[in-house]
Amino acid sequence: MNDIGVVAGPASGRTSRTHRLRGLAGTGFIATLAATVATTLAAALAQAVGVAFEVPDGGETIPLSGFAVVTGFFSVVGIVIAVALLRWSARPAERFVWTAVTLTAISLVPPLLSGANTATITALLGLHLVPATVMIPTLARSLRTRTG
Repeated sequence: MNDIGVVAGPASGRTSRTHRLRGLAGTGFIATLAATVATTLAAALAQAVGVAFEVPDGGETIPLSGFAVVTGFFSVVGIVIAVALLRWSARPAERFVWTAVTLTAISLVPPLLSGANTATITALLGLHLVPATVMIPTLARSLRTRTG
């Protein structure tokens, strides 16, 4: 008897695509958790050394929970962008890096225009870069492994 050794695969590309999207989303949510924790800890450290995070427009102080919520929200936006690019782009990793770096650069403008003191502005700029250094490489690497 001669076995050919045929291995059954998915009936269509739909299962494979769904697996890739779920894998990317899972990786993204783990990275979101890491970025949120890192950013909140960095903000707490900045507060510990005397950064007030007081924004003159309204005179309110940004709470630590605010850093966590905003980081989590925009990290999820990054995941949505990555998923869309995986689905509709021929080069999702390249497009994602270009888009994410551009959006990160744009996000640096509001702290500069806030009218806050130098320590607060510097800390806010740094706190924009913390989640970017977690999310962008993680999602780009995940996009490369899911399309290669």
